Amino acid sequence: MRKLYVLLCLLLASPALPSYAADNGSWSVYPASSQIAARPYFYLSADPGTTIEDKVVVANKTGRPLTFRLYAADAYNTERDGGFAVRTVKERQRGVGAWAKPAKSRVTVPARGSVTVPFTLRVPEGAEPGDHPGALVALDERIDKGDGSVALGVQRAVGARVYLRVGGPALSAIAVENLRVTHHQPLVPGLGNSTATISYTLHNTGNVTLNPKVQLRAKGLFGRTLLARDLSKIPSELLPGQRVRLTEPWRGAPQLDWADVTLTASAKDTRESASASFFALPWLVPAVVFAVGVAAGALLVRARRGRARRSVPAPPSPPAAPTPSRPRSSPSARP
Repeated sequence: MRKLYVLLCLLLASPALPSYAADNGSWSVYPASSQIAARPYFYLSADPGTTIEDKVVVANKTGRPLTFRLYAADAYNTERDGGFAVRTVKERQRGVGAWAKPAKSRVTVPARGSVTVPFTLRVPEGAEPGDHPGALVALDERIDKGDGSVALGVQRAVGARVYLRVGGPALSAIAVENLRVTHHQPLVPGLGNSTATISYTLHNTGNVTLNPKVQLRAKGLFGRTLLARDLSKIPSELLPGQRVRLTEPWRGAPQLDWADVTLTASAKDTRESASASFFALPWLVPAVVFAVGVAAGALLVRARRGRARRSVPAPPSPPAAPTPSRPRSSPSARP
């Protein structure tokens, strides 16, 4: 059968002790360390118009030589869960991906060996102040085509994170957008569980990376607390300018109540809330009320028609026809 090849780029960027390297089991990428201490990532600071020089290490853990494409890339938050990801080599780069240049674009690393590559990061004069996250990526350009009638071609890559802060005013700001509550409940109250799905967007509107915390609160009629929860399924880092759409399930949502939901996001020097409301009412209740209303309306109309029939006056009887009178005979005149 015909095969369809799709290129997927995988970035593994979790630090592994003790080398603090981004590692996928076959190769790793990490900052070159001084003799004083190892660095988990590249933490760099520069003013607009300045240049930074540093070194990155690519280590091969396999028993054969490996060749990599080495490039710098901008970072972003994934739409699915807000994870840290980087642009592919073919995408347009605007920050670290455009400013950092490794001394070699391709490097061959011997079996179970490592190669240290210098790179230069030039911050342009007009660079915006604040954080510009990115990574230095070692990409294996070989495509694993897989097996089967429809195969997915996979490219693997590992990147060492770069946290660059450009000098200037730093603004920490977060927004909660498009808060919505979707409510699901059983047809018959008490027979089954009622659930709700709370969806919202976290938006970093500032120019520094945020480590957000999100609190979810819901109150019912008369101020009763229905839900109080600190959310855990949120991005650990929300990068500048990034939006992440998230959802939170609510099991045991009310089946008959008016609920006010408030979601509060906070980070260093910033805090914002958004609210939404919903009316929990089982479908059977309005259906019964509607049926009772229809029946009552029909009975009312029928009763009114019955009263109308009884109150209509009977039409008058036609007058009796007059009986003809006989003429009286006058006495005859006698002769």
